[in-house]
Amino acid sequence: MTLGPWSSPVPRLVTRKGTFLLSSVSQRANRPITRTYSSTRPVSPLPRPYQFHFGASWAAKPPERSRVHVPFSSDTTVGRWRDEMLGKWKNATSKDAGEDFFFVTEMQNSSGVSFGVADGVGGWVDSGVDPSLFAQTLMYHAHRYSRIGWAGEPEIDPTQEYEERERVEGWELTPYKCLECAYHGVLRERLVNAGSSTACLITLNASSGVLRAANLGDSGFLIIRSSSVIYRQPPQTHFFNCPYQLTKFPKNMVPSTHFADQPNQAAQYETKLRDGDIIIAFTDGLSDNVFTPDIVAICSLVARSGGSEDVQAQMMANHIVEYAQVCMRERKKMSPFSREALREGLYYRGGKIDDVTVVTAIVRETV
Repeated sequence: MTLGPWSSPVPRLVTRKGTFLLSSVSQRANRPITRTYSSTRPVSPLPRPYQFHFGASWAAKPPERSRVHVPFSSDTTVGRWRDEMLGKWKNATSKDAGEDFFFVTEMQNSSGVSFGVADGVGGWVDSGVDPSLFAQTLMYHAHRYSRIGWAGEPEIDPTQEYEERERVEGWELTPYKCLECAYHGVLRERLVNAGSSTACLITLNASSGVLRAANLGDSGFLIIRSSSVIYRQPPQTHFFNCPYQLTKFPKNMVPSTHFADQPNQAAQYETKLRDGDIIIAFTDGLSDNVFTPDIVAICSLVARSGGSEDVQAQMMANHIVEYAQVCMRERKKMSPFSREALREGLYYRGGKIDDVTVVTAIVRETV
């Protein structure tokens, strides 16, 4: 999927994430897709030197007897949006992203692209809550606000007449502000009674090439440049396997501030991108199971295989998710999760069964 200057797309509170040791993992193979979006919004006459090519892939962990799964109906606003977002990526076997979710959307007037991932905290199952509803609603509202926000300051062409300049709509929307708005959207949503989620939101500016990010919890992202990781977002945790999380409490529950984090606690990051940079946003189903050098190796192999940037971005996402699933089933080798457990004085062997979601972006300078 190409987004850039020449296309226009439009009882008990959780304390730790659940860990399950199951023998099989269902496959979610995603086919490469190239899609062009049309928009009725005015096209900016200002140059857009940067173009972004996206891929997305996901895999839900195997069904569990204890899992509470009461999804949004396709007749609801969030349900329709969820189905449309998943349908864009041509998932070959299932549209179920488990308790994870994500979004990718162009921002106001093709000023840039906003995307993100969220991981619903599974411990809410013990209270009879479907964790996927919070994550999906959070991403829905992040998508909704991103579409009407600018990646940078609203652009005004000085050659235009005064009346035309006055018609410029929208405002600069940072990932931090977007996260805050999306969270309050979840709090207002009557169909979400309770839940928690981590979140990672990113914007890419098509004019300046600036990446901005806001991350809360143990979802995250990394940037690869010339086969080396130049930045990886550190996770935010209260203690081992208990990430920072945005939370909505049911009306009959007394809030616990320790595990009800706020958007203003999100870590923020900003950097200038270059041609060929690869950005990978992910939930902890990836970071708990796959070491960073393996992610870099997969991207390098795909890049050398040729094909368009759209195909490469999708193949990177597919192969990373597939490899994460293999690592989850591994019971003998050290995983990032088992290594962190060992540092805490705990013994845990092999990978960690979990949902995994990956969004990839390849940067190209077109001017």
